[in-house]
Amino acid sequence: MIGNYRMRLLGHHHRSALESGWQRAFRGRTKTDRVHVAAVCYRLRNGKLEFLLVQTRNGHWTFPKGGVDQDLSNADAAAREAYEEAGVTGWVESAPFVSYLHCKPAQLRSHRGAMLVDAHLCEVKRLKKPLEGHRNPTWFTHAKAKRRLRELRAPEYASEVVRVIDCATERILRRHPGASRIRKVLQFSPALWMF
Repeated sequence: MIGNYRMRLLGHHHRSALESGWQRAFRGRTKTDRVHVAAVCYRLRNGKLEFLLVQTRNGHWTFPKGGVDQDLSNADAAAREAYEEAGVTGWVESAPFVSYLHCKPAQLRSHRGAMLVDAHLCEVKRLKKPLEGHRNPTWFTHAKAKRRLRELRAPEYASEVVRVIDCATERILRRHPGASRIRKVLQFSPALWMF
């Protein structure tokens, strides 16, 4: 009984810490702040859904992402980041399907380092060598992408990027007619949906 109560308290504390992070990110975003976008790159290959992740200089796996600069739209910025960091050309959705909190490892102690990132779905049509050679773009299954994204991240930020994969998967399953086969694989593999 006491153990369950403690778990509920810890869960509530963790959740309120994340919510306050979201509130800080929204409160801190003004019209002059740089907007950050990510390209959640995917492909359907032999009936399997795969996500393309890239590495940072310190070895973290992440989505191609960056700030909106002189781009015509946020979707154009996401497409540019996908091309520069992963060598991707493809179809990018014009509106973000989800937003998430991201914090660079060096800024983890300060919540001021947290930024809100708008994620755009990007269906990869072609892949070539990226402009940023250290990125090592690599394809991962749904479950392995979630594992890689959790590595070396604080729990509240790990749960954010895992949520992005889950939201992307749901959206892709609704968009593609061949998604019923993918849905069956995910339904019979409950561990794939666990954080």
